[in-house]
Amino acid sequence: MNKVTFHPLYKSLSLFTLAVLFTCIQSSCKKDTTGAAPEITSVRNYAASPADTLVETITTGQWVVLIGHHLKDAVQISFNGVPATINSVMFSDTSAAVLVPAVIPFPSVPAETLNTIRYITRQGATTYTFSIAAPPPSITAVSNENANEGDSVYISGLNLFFIKQLSFAGTVITKYKEANDGTSVGFVLPKLTQSGPVVVTTKSGTFTTPYNVNDVKTGVLCNFDDINTYDWGGDILNSSIAYPGNKGSYAVLKYGALSAGDGSWWGGGRSINMKKVQWLPVDSLNVPVDNYALKFEINVPVPWSATSIYAIKGYSFDYQARYEPWQGTNGAVTPFTTKGWNTVTIPLSLFRTNDGKGTAASDLTTLLGETANGEISIQTKNYSGTATTSGLQAAIDNIRVVKIK
Repeated sequence: MNKVTFHPLYKSLSLFTLAVLFTCIQSSCKKDTTGAAPEITSVRNYAASPADTLVETITTGQWVVLIGHHLKDAVQISFNGVPATINSVMFSDTSAAVLVPAVIPFPSVPAETLNTIRYITRQGATTYTFSIAAPPPSITAVSNENANEGDSVYISGLNLFFIKQLSFAGTVITKYKEANDGTSVGFVLPKLTQSGPVVVTTKSGTFTTPYNVNDVKTGVLCNFDDINTYDWGGDILNSSIAYPGNKGSYAVLKYGALSAGDGSWWGGGRSINMKKVQWLPVDSLNVPVDNYALKFEINVPVPWSATSIYAIKGYSFDYQARYEPWQGTNGAVTPFTTKGWNTVTIPLSLFRTNDGKGTAASDLTTLLGETANGEISIQTKNYSGTATTSGLQAAIDNIRVVKIK
């Protein structure tokens, strides 16, 4: 049996106190990581090896992996002062996979926050200096692709700041207003002389829309004027009093409240039905479904808060695309109106089974058939299980299918 001798200094101490002291002495021989603040040492590309290389610059909307120490339990990660969405499942003590925010308002980022990654955990915080660049611009929508001179036009997208030049249908726009976060730019449309794309050039690059604006010919299935395949349905008008800002004739959807589940699209003012038309060139059927979109201009002068507009090919209801701009998240309803005419863009990938809520067609041939030829119908239905308290009043023009990618 080993003999244990206590130094006189310890005689007055309890056994419990000695045990605590012994534990502290042992732990002092090890590096204490409890309560340590986070540390970032490098940034890697978020990809499978060998593509997971170190990077020197990152951009908005990019997945990256932050490498360092004590990175667990993050409560906030910010890039240029903009918080990122945190997914704790993708964190470990030495790495954190995170998506750089898609929107960073570079022009308004304070100098002291620019090119910084701020990492905060329950134990502390660190600021890591790193190059964060604005990527090239992108355009996702144009408020009215066929606007008139003097109309206000808004272009939506990302990174629409530090603009060096902007043109609309070949005409240079000299006066415009950028949103601080780079998600839009607005201007008053000058007189146009031709059709053409929207082109925006910034300090980071150039984006050109794959489709033309000020164009009521390309891909048009029906414009109710010189390309008129209208067959039957709602009234055809050309009044600038009822729907100001029109370019010639247009079709009207107009009806009152509907009972629960009312899908009688053939009723008065409930549909716009065209004759057989060529949706796409046959040699375009081999491209991805979402490369093309159905587009049209719409004018909704009074609040619309119930019933749905949907589009179908022919009179087959296997695939349909819904348009419900009043429908918000979590069932919220926001009454919808337009100030004049707006362009609606519905990618063909949104033509889906199960009343437009199921799966998309695997390819364009499945959706449009081997000839891509057939009727086009825009119809209405109350999909709700309750009656509506109001109806719909809307004008539609320039129905077309165009390439968007």
